[in-house]
Amino acid sequence: MGMFRKLRIPARVIVLLALPLMVSACGVNAIPTKDEQVKAAFGDVQAQYQRRADLIPNLVATVQAYAQQERGVLTAVTQARAQATHISVDASTINDPQAFQKFEAAQNQLSGVLGRLLAISENYPDLKSNQNFLALQGQLEGTENRIAIARRDYNEAVRDYNTELRTFPGVIWAHTLYSSSKPAQSFSATPEAQSAPKVAFPNLSK
Repeated sequence: MGMFRKLRIPARVIVLLALPLMVSACGVNAIPTKDEQVKAAFGDVQAQYQRRADLIPNLVATVQAYAQQERGVLTAVTQARAQATHISVDASTINDPQAFQKFEAAQNQLSGVLGRLLAISENYPDLKSNQNFLALQGQLEGTENRIAIARRDYNEAVRDYNTELRTFPGVIWAHTLYSSSKPAQSFSATPEAQSAPKVAFPNLSK
């Protein structure tokens, strides 16, 4: 301040110069910043789910070639994939409890029937040793791992964002500048998630 007095800069100019720093220090940008982080993390989750969906048609076709009698499981997987991929999802989904739960339920349903499809390979030795099947199995296993990581990172971003909405000073901005901001929805742990999903096949060397 002494330097400003020596330069004879008007007080109102000093205030205007200092205002951006004051506002920044008050965390006025925290809510939109964390909101964007949540949206980016949700985008990563969507990308990994899409990657999984893209693998399924080839997987179904490969299994069908060796296990046509498993028509019920094959049909269930195809139908679950169609339902999961046809649900409309956008940035607003993360703030809409019903839309988010619908999206999550469809993906969980697909996970369940996909697990059944993978399990039937035990009954078909030729299928278990098929190179295309093994390649798809490896890609699917890697994708399931990426899905788990993406969901974890998304939930952490949601926790950070929702905490900002409820705590000081974020709660002030949430009720003034960002009154339209709503809490984000997080993925819940399914019973299957409590025990890691078994998407890998047994050791073929046994």
